[in-house]
Amino acid sequence: MTTTTDLRVGVVGAGIMGADHIARITRTISGAHVSAVIEPDAGRAKSAAALAPGSAVFASIEEALEARVMDAVVIATPGRFHEPVLLPALEAGLPILCEKPLTQDPESSWRILEAEQKTGRQLIQVGFMRRFDTQYRQLKQLIDSGSAGELLMLRGVHRNPSVPDGYTQQMLITDSVVHEFDVVPWLAGSGIRSVEVRYGKRNAIAPEGLREPILVLMELENGVLVDVEMNVNVRFGYQVATEAVFQTGVARIGQPDGLQLWQDGRFGIAEHQSYTTRFEQAYDTEVQAWVDATRRGEIAGPSAWDGYKVAVACKAGVQALEATGPVELDVPEPPPFYA
Repeated sequence: MTTTTDLRVGVVGAGIMGADHIARITRTISGAHVSAVIEPDAGRAKSAAALAPGSAVFASIEEALEARVMDAVVIATPGRFHEPVLLPALEAGLPILCEKPLTQDPESSWRILEAEQKTGRQLIQVGFMRRFDTQYRQLKQLIDSGSAGELLMLRGVHRNPSVPDGYTQQMLITDSVVHEFDVVPWLAGSGIRSVEVRYGKRNAIAPEGLREPILVLMELENGVLVDVEMNVNVRFGYQVATEAVFQTGVARIGQPDGLQLWQDGRFGIAEHQSYTTRFEQAYDTEVQAWVDATRRGEIAGPSAWDGYKVAVACKAGVQALEATGPVELDVPEPPPFYA
């Protein structure tokens, strides 16, 4: 039920992620409602607006800002369109939940940092939803507690059933490993020192021109070694899992994850087919935390500075796709605004 004190949220982008957020805010989240759907494709905008009765439709964020129908903004467009939406939203002083990545390169991300600092307060929360996943939070608590001894290594898998033909080699890093570039330092409590990419035998069913799976190796500043299998045409389902190796134990999350069934002399475990179901709880928790924090004048998750650091890691990761050996990251000291 919408109330007069609800946060009026404009959602920019009405694709899979945008429509998912519109439905989530309408059906699940308390303290907010979707007041505006901002999408240049008229058909897509109309379908998304039907998920949020009473919402207004606009072709651009400038039109929505002029109409003064929003208290806050969710940005769910493809990453290459983030900067043109972030800048006017920041200039208007609106709190923002921006889906990953913040932007597609460090240079544009730095421009966003500069624009946010001019507002005088942190307005951007970046949508790295894994930090809000129950299993990831349990693993983070275990690492921080030290009850299994010091963390020594992390192993991750990130597997998709398939990807569209338009999925490029660089997107293995910028659209997929981007999540690990955020959640790994968060788990381990240490930044990334270097990134290296190694290639396995190519999957012959991958789209033409795509060489995968890959193994991404990260060395963290605290000496923890991380390896991530990035595998985007594995067919059986969508799977994200992490294993942590400690001094006195091993912990694993996300594998298996799903319904276990014993039937007809067989045992099986259902697996997710999409990130929208695997991380449904995480998205719900993330958006609710953002709404609650926005109403307090705060953010409740990864900041624009976190988004900038991931952009630097992605740049190194893309370079590592063609390089031999590790590629060092060049991350400056954070501006005092983010310290």
